Amino acid sequence: MTRWDRDLLTAGQAELVRGWLLEPELIDDLSWGIVDSTVLHVRARGADLIVKAGGPGNHHLGREIDAHEGATSPLIDRGLAAPLRHADRDARVIVLDHLPGVLAAGSAFEFDPDIHRQAGAALALFHAGAGRLDPDYERRVTDRTLAWLDGPHRIERAVENAVRRLLAERHGGAVRVVPTHGDWQPRNWLVDRGGLRVIDFGRFAYRPASTDLCRLAAQQWRDRADLADAFAEGYGSDPREDLLWPIEQLREAVGTAAYAFQIGDLDFEAQGHRMLREALRSI
Repeated sequence: MTRWDRDLLTAGQAELVRGWLLEPELIDDLSWGIVDSTVLHVRARGADLIVKAGGPGNHHLGREIDAHEGATSPLIDRGLAAPLRHADRDARVIVLDHLPGVLAAGSAFEFDPDIHRQAGAALALFHAGAGRLDPDYERRVTDRTLAWLDGPHRIERAVENAVRRLLAERHGGAVRVVPTHGDWQPRNWLVDRGGLRVIDFGRFAYRPASTDLCRLAAQQWRDRADLADAFAEGYGSDPREDLLWPIEQLREAVGTAAYAFQIGDLDFEAQGHRMLREALRSI
């Protein structure tokens, strides 16, 4: 491996990658530069691969490994997601196949009904994995939302108080959870010759199915009911009909506004505040 790895990976991560791939050639640095995560397109022994590595505070690589311990198999079997080739959980580094295609986000595919239909069908396949009843889900996610509110943010006091009141009324109960992606939206969809593929399972967890629609509903679907309809057609139903949907939108909005403030993303923070206003109106 050439000298680039010394700047982009830790010594331990670089050593692991060299052991797995010998002397990979760096093709492109695909990192977003927002969190402590590195994403590299490399070529080794004629194969195009993705190397993903994280810093000490990165929890996404562990979640991605969790996802690939069976949950992603239905997507991989149909060529809709990349298989995991190598992983070291402690070192926070993995290697996956590189998938061809362009990101749907920022392209004409972002608002293409057929792509949303394909995304619905792919998500239904993913959600069909082994689900279960989780008696503690509501308590966990409510506690996490309250932790966002207890931390640094710029949510107006009146809005914060309204959210706290609504959360205090949640008494929980067992909730059905399924494998969820956690960031199912066009920035994680690749399109190649009209076909959709899915990337980045770094927010994988077992949650209610409707949670995977929160970001789409707040962004691409806001003024495009036809996209939501196409998605539901591909999915086979509309997970937003779940009784949990309004409160899930509220919790997602709080996390978005607080997280975006903490990383300094003003546009994303503004989206979070808008999501909060809209979620409060819908409850």
